[in-house]
Amino acid sequence: MMKLGSKIHDLGKALMTPISVIAAAGIFLGLASALQNPTIMGDSFTHMKSLQLVIGFIRQVSGALFANLPLFFAVATAMGLANAEKATAAFSAVIGFVGLHIGVNYSLLAQNITPATISVAHLTAQGMPASEAMIYTAEFTNTLGIFTYNMSVLGGVLAGLITMWLHNRFYTITLPTAIAFFGGRRFVPIITILVLPIVGVLLSLVWPSIAQGIQWVGELIGRTGEVGTFIYATSERLLIPTGLHHIINETVRFTPIGGVTTLDHQSVVGALNIFNAALSNPGTISDEITRQATRFLAQGKIPVMMFGLPAAALAMYHCAKPEHKGRVKALMLAGALASFTTGITEPLEFCFIFVSPVLYVLHAVLTGLSFVLMQLLQVMIGNVQGGAIDWVIFGILGGSKTHWWYPLMLGIIYAPLYYFSFRWVILRMQVKTPGREDDSDSETPSTNPQATDGKVANIIKGLGGEGNIVDVDCCFTRLRVKVKDMAQVVDKTLMTTGAMGVKRVTETDVQVIYGPQVEKIANQVKTRLAS
Repeated sequence: MMKLGSKIHDLGKALMTPISVIAAAGIFLGLASALQNPTIMGDSFTHMKSLQLVIGFIRQVSGALFANLPLFFAVATAMGLANAEKATAAFSAVIGFVGLHIGVNYSLLAQNITPATISVAHLTAQGMPASEAMIYTAEFTNTLGIFTYNMSVLGGVLAGLITMWLHNRFYTITLPTAIAFFGGRRFVPIITILVLPIVGVLLSLVWPSIAQGIQWVGELIGRTGEVGTFIYATSERLLIPTGLHHIINETVRFTPIGGVTTLDHQSVVGALNIFNAALSNPGTISDEITRQATRFLAQGKIPVMMFGLPAAALAMYHCAKPEHKGRVKALMLAGALASFTTGITEPLEFCFIFVSPVLYVLHAVLTGLSFVLMQLLQVMIGNVQGGAIDWVIFGILGGSKTHWWYPLMLGIIYAPLYYFSFRWVILRMQVKTPGREDDSDSETPSTNPQATDGKVANIIKGLGGEGNIVDVDCCFTRLRVKVKDMAQVVDKTLMTTGAMGVKRVTETDVQVIYGPQVEKIANQVKTRLAS
């Protein structure tokens, strides 16, 4: 069970690679959409041909990234979970992804399922109601020019997982001397192209049942309305410490659970895909469908990220002991700025979620309530982060139809609500937030800029020493480390290096939360270990 938990944790980490691209591409797409909207920029600006050609080019590039997300997820999954030779795993994942869909395509053609036979016109001519015909047609798509089932990123993740298993199993294989050239890492793409098409054929036989199950869950969430939105948003926050919130996020963003619509006779699946398709093709997707998609996206996070958590940071600062306020001020200010501008909240959340279940649950419930209120007020702000950048680009620049003022109004209410509720709980329950630790447990990290080597050494020491460290990686805010013996990890030592929290995920996986600067720290640790 612990090994399974470790693999799920690794999968969540691997999915972060395409997510970072998605967030950046979404911002570019939103800016381009606003700059080409005459109601926002005026007719004279939108008729400047040369400038609009450049903006259109940016829009096309961003749109192409979203159109190929399944392939990106396949590569990221295989590369992120490979034990070694990650470049070979990534290359094999591309081959495996293509092979999987070729297998599906061959099976469909053998069943006389072609683009012609699944068209709405053909189905309605056979007597099928138009609404059912559209739903059935949405089950298929063209992926890299291959007619196949519309499996979205689930197909990509599946191809990546199978490729990863083949890679880890065979990348060290030794073949007989006559064919030794094809052994080792060269054998991985060979076995991949043999196995994945067969998997595609088998998958095509069970995918309709899987698709019906996913559709049923999506319809259930749709029928439950605000209740479904609340459950999703609250669960997503509660899963933050495990890192598994990425799994639930990708499910609503890229599967029918987040919504399904059609565009130019092609199905668009998932909340984020629908929102970005609406940006790329203005006027082709109704605002009502877009709003149903954005209820899972950035709009519900904005009041929390821009106002609630910065107010909680102020409360934690005011509750700190006088002798620790200088250290806590720097920590809270950095976390509050990251939350406000970009929607990266873990530096602040890890200051309280491990020391106070009450604050943790309160924060999750208030986040769920924010999502519900934004849905009731018919806000239409997409993307994935939820900070000021998303609010401005996808809210204000999106025009009045986004109802961008409602997140601001709720944020003004959330700021004092978070501040006073956090302050009351911290003081009433004696919560050990930063600056309130027992003096014996509190050590101030060195602020000397010359102490980088000492900090890195202490990180390695806190992780049990060089001999205890198996692998070092990171995501947006966390240093993710695999260790041999978890008992050798010393939280107190790690906290002296500026960490905001330490989370033991499995018996061998530990996460140390440093905030947005974690990539620099990870590189320093890797360099020290390599030397």
